[in-house]
Amino acid sequence: MKILTKLLMTISFVCFVNPINANCAANKSTSLNTHAPLNKHETESIDTKALTFAVVPQQSAAKLARNWIPLLKFISDKTGVELKFTTAPDIPTFERRLAAGDYDIAYMNPYHYVVLSEKVGFNALVHEKEKRIKGIIVANKNSVIDQLDDLSTQRIAFPAPASFAATLIPKANLIQNKISFDSQYVNSHDAVYRNVAEGRFVAGGGIIRTFNALPEDVRNELKIIWTSAGYTPHAIATYPSVSEETRKKLIAGFLNIEVSDQLLMPLAMKGFVKAIDKDWDDVRDLKINFLLGKN
Repeated sequence: MKILTKLLMTISFVCFVNPINANCAANKSTSLNTHAPLNKHETESIDTKALTFAVVPQQSAAKLARNWIPLLKFISDKTGVELKFTTAPDIPTFERRLAAGDYDIAYMNPYHYVVLSEKVGFNALVHEKEKRIKGIIVANKNSVIDQLDDLSTQRIAFPAPASFAATLIPKANLIQNKISFDSQYVNSHDAVYRNVAEGRFVAGGGIIRTFNALPEDVRNELKIIWTSAGYTPHAIATYPSVSEETRKKLIAGFLNIEVSDQLLMPLAMKGFVKAIDKDWDDVRDLKINFLLGKN
């Protein structure tokens, strides 16, 4: 995957979708934007407040809230740590907020974590278990597009420039196979799928999990024409201001979710495992050099 190093782009980073408390209240907790260590008093003060839990906007804000808030309420009830759901209007805005320290906890893609664990100090709590994230390219099921070579000179939809498995990996593979194409970014995975299903693009990039979570009527209009190798999945990680005591509570809460739990069904997940930083070394080994936050 050395070709990934050719995907060098310079990016900049703002916007707001109001945080929603897991119990349906909503006040933004204090956010910090430095990587400097906090003293014990500062971390204790922050942890007594509700913590913002941000989810990468691969789908609409309404769908994310509907799918994640019940899970966050379960974690809040189990741990005593109050969590407030939030997201952003698009992935580049989410990336800018992550880098600015606007979120206490975030569900972020593997590349986000690799960059922001180093640059900002995000520290992984858990990731999905029995999971390797795979990028896909989809086409309309009624189209003549059946393989990558059919995409030559075509315009392809992608969620955002730094979407790891839905943009960077598919684009690198196309370049590696010397297939010329044009890109257009449509802000979310769901937008990619709907645009391809409705014929506005011949193909688009996504991932297996969000594809499987589509409404059946949309999914039935699509076919997968390419699937990537698997990589360590999205991280749930904390900003440096979150104390180790709170981190331990949150890890225990996520590990307490049963595989059969109804909370996981809307997310198309099988549960969580405790994470360590080196879990994402497979992503680091790709040596992607790409700054976050560009539309």
